[in-house]
Amino acid sequence: MTGFSLLPFFMIGLLGGLHCVGMCGGIVSAFTAVSKPARAFPIAVVGVNMTHSIAWDNVSRVFAYNAGRISSYAIAGAIVGSVAGSIHSLAGLASLQIAGYWLANLMLVVLGLYLMDVWRGLAHLEAFGHIIWRHIQPLMKHLLPIDNAGKAFALGGLWGWLPCGMVYSVLLTAMFTGSAVSGASVMLAFGLGTLPMMLGLGLIGSRLRVWSQQRAVRMACGALVLAFGVLGLMRASGMSAGYMDVFCISPPSMAAITPATSTPATLEFAR
Repeated sequence: MTGFSLLPFFMIGLLGGLHCVGMCGGIVSAFTAVSKPARAFPIAVVGVNMTHSIAWDNVSRVFAYNAGRISSYAIAGAIVGSVAGSIHSLAGLASLQIAGYWLANLMLVVLGLYLMDVWRGLAHLEAFGHIIWRHIQPLMKHLLPIDNAGKAFALGGLWGWLPCGMVYSVLLTAMFTGSAVSGASVMLAFGLGTLPMMLGLGLIGSRLRVWSQQRAVRMACGALVLAFGVLGLMRASGMSAGYMDVFCISPPSMAAITPATSTPATLEFAR
């Protein structure tokens, strides 16, 4: 996949970051909760130097946590991409691929409605992921308190498997890329899109929370995510959105199953 074709996944992560504030806000806030010195400092570092040391510890834990979280997304994308790619007959099941593509974009519509606080159906979709999460969550207790970057990275790696409808919608598309590398690339682009919001949440905390909960902000971001889903559904039905196709979720394998009525530009983007 080209960098340009990964733009939609990055944008979904960037705009859907408001959802991350609610899902991950508590665990990220815990980084600052352990920012008080846990050991005695020499007299030479008391004062300004101690403050700088604590600030650097916070920053390193926030970056490590997000590195672990995004790594788990990439691993999940590689797994589902390789599994789907190993089923050679899948390439001939055009109807199954199209159904998956429709479902992925419908989940974006649901995410947009959730961000706009119009419909909370996303919570029901996330319930399915709790089957796996029940086995992962107990491991977190071994990483608390989050007092170093290593623990933060490991915790992020576990937290990346938290049931999340937004992740599922992109992961479903990653599955139909047909290879481990492409699947991992899709999820990596998505994870990087969530990074600005998550870094801000870890570094400025409550101020970002207040901003992200403003109705105007949620409505604007939700409307854009909703638009991405609608454009994707337009493509699935054989319509072309012209230059706006760049903002649609479209796995590479769609080039082989796009209806003949699609324009050359659509096929070129899908490849």
